[in-house]
Amino acid sequence: MAIHTSISTSEFGDKARRELLHLLEQVRGKKNLVIARCLAAPLNLFVKFSTLQEYGVDRVFFVENSNVDSSQRNVIFLARGDKSKHVTAIAEQIRMLRHNGQVDHEFSVLWVPRRTLVSDQIFEEAGVLGEVNVHEYPLYFMPLADDLLSLELDDAFKDLYLWQDPSAIFTSAKALMLMQQKHGLFPRIIGKGDNAKRLADLLVRMRSEISADDESGGAGSSMLDLAPSQSIESLIIIDREVDFPTILLTQLTYEGLIDEFYGIASNQTEIDYATVGAAPTPAGSSSTAASQSLKRKIPLDATDALYATLRDSNCAVVGPILSGVARRLQSTSDRNNIAAKTTAELREFVKELPGYQAEQASLKLHTNLAGEIINRTGSDIFSRVLEVQQNIAAGADPTTQHESIEELIARDVPLPTILRLLCIESTVSNGIRPRDLENFKKAILQGYGYQHLLTLSALERMGLLIPRIGGGLVGASAGPIGKTTNYNSVRKTLNMILDDVNETEPDDVAYVFSGYAPLSVRLAQCIVQKQYLINLTTQKGTNAPAAAASTAAQGWRPFEDTVRQIRGATFDEAQLGDEKAVRARQIINGSERDSGKTVVVFFLGGVCRAEVAALRFVAKQLKEEGRGKKLLICTTGVLTGDRVVEAAIEKRSFAN
Repeated sequence: MAIHTSISTSEFGDKARRELLHLLEQVRGKKNLVIARCLAAPLNLFVKFSTLQEYGVDRVFFVENSNVDSSQRNVIFLARGDKSKHVTAIAEQIRMLRHNGQVDHEFSVLWVPRRTLVSDQIFEEAGVLGEVNVHEYPLYFMPLADDLLSLELDDAFKDLYLWQDPSAIFTSAKALMLMQQKHGLFPRIIGKGDNAKRLADLLVRMRSEISADDESGGAGSSMLDLAPSQSIESLIIIDREVDFPTILLTQLTYEGLIDEFYGIASNQTEIDYATVGAAPTPAGSSSTAASQSLKRKIPLDATDALYATLRDSNCAVVGPILSGVARRLQSTSDRNNIAAKTTAELREFVKELPGYQAEQASLKLHTNLAGEIINRTGSDIFSRVLEVQQNIAAGADPTTQHESIEELIARDVPLPTILRLLCIESTVSNGIRPRDLENFKKAILQGYGYQHLLTLSALERMGLLIPRIGGGLVGASAGPIGKTTNYNSVRKTLNMILDDVNETEPDDVAYVFSGYAPLSVRLAQCIVQKQYLINLTTQKGTNAPAAAASTAAQGWRPFEDTVRQIRGATFDEAQLGDEKAVRARQIINGSERDSGKTVVVFFLGGVCRAEVAALRFVAKQLKEEGRGKKLLICTTGVLTGDRVVEAAIEKRSFAN
């Protein structure tokens, strides 16, 4: 009987690297690697180009550029098998190399994360299926941090909510099943949202299918038939459509603002040299390549200790933190009087010098970057936009904000910003008054172009920008229970608005939005921090959901009534496993304890970095309370409000 170990995010990167290198090793000799651009940054999370070179990779090309070098006999394509445009592009390049190349090529295709019927059909129609060695590369979760895993599905939000394509649900289920196969069954699967319920049902179905396959194959009981995991307490699934407003609001953490202003892709961002300066150039190396680019690539991960300190802080306290680090480094520099040091002290100083220099370089980088962010957040436009967002989120009458939105349209503020404001009002207020919505649509079409008829239609299909039906109260439930969210009630019962939030020394997750607590995180707290939420509602004078004695309850209890007022299906399912196996494990391991167990929180459709910061704060509180629980955040991808609305924005123009 296998003993389930605790989850480490590094194991996912190690597994992905081993499997990729094994597939490359199967192709003997030198080879060219042609990858889809959307996979370039994720691959860089766990394997470097120097490692690929050791396994025979000569040069790397992008599928989208159609410029693969024909000099190498071996050509390996790496792309997503469920993206027809990638499959078609690869088929065309294979045909081109076959007809124009002077070498008898050997083609291999690695489909991520699986081979699909569509890819085989497109290859067959192009006449290349018989000439290609097809393999699957099961790349699922990738580590973005020691507590954050992502599937890096760029189109998951658009596929789920615009095209109603369930591919992301299936991919998520496969990834979570692999986690169960290694670490044991999730003892409880708890969640909120219609797509979240579909994912939970698919997990149960996959488990049954694996069990049936094992029985028919005479293998006896599989790992999934045995017992619930000893290292995982539960799986919490949050459907993104349950909490659209949070993803549309402007994030106010340091990492969130970097993502808002510059974009972060797989722990890397690109920023103008004029903002952050040139990267340190190793002695003897040429800076020609750097000078040819106007942007500097900056890694953003926990290897930079200063960034790890800053990333989850509210932007208002980043300046004081940087000032404190600068003073500490200055005092250290003042003490480093080399002339007065003994030989032993000099030896110790030289040993610490690289770390000291790296910290100085990091301080310079983040001081420049934070200065630019402060300048941008101090602008009149940013302040007006933030004021409108926070007023609507706090429950103010949205019609009082319409004049500000109309003024922003007249000032030609970028369209994504305007759409975010309108979508926040629509999702918080369960629609916009039809007359007002028509006026805004006319203003957008006249100001930004008539192609955005398609944009507005797409936003309506996604449920982000809709007319209010029935003329009910703003924010009140406008339909059957489970179809809309009663924000007037939920905002109070879950204390989503805090007026006295402490940004310097936070005491609640609301600090990530300077007073607004994300609904998605409050839902997670309903499961892992029951007593905290009950105490919070008691302090604020609102009705506590239940007596404190109920805080030992599992699942959604005692918050069922509140959760029912939020849109989407609600579920709580226990996976008991085989009774004999459970009893045997209890004998071997002793009585079960919750201490040290991991709660997996999965965001289907995407998560923003402010929510990640809020959940890290929850994990910190649990640790301080002595609960010992750990939170592992998993998601289909990392989003910002701009990426959400850009999924609907029509890029083409009607103009000739």
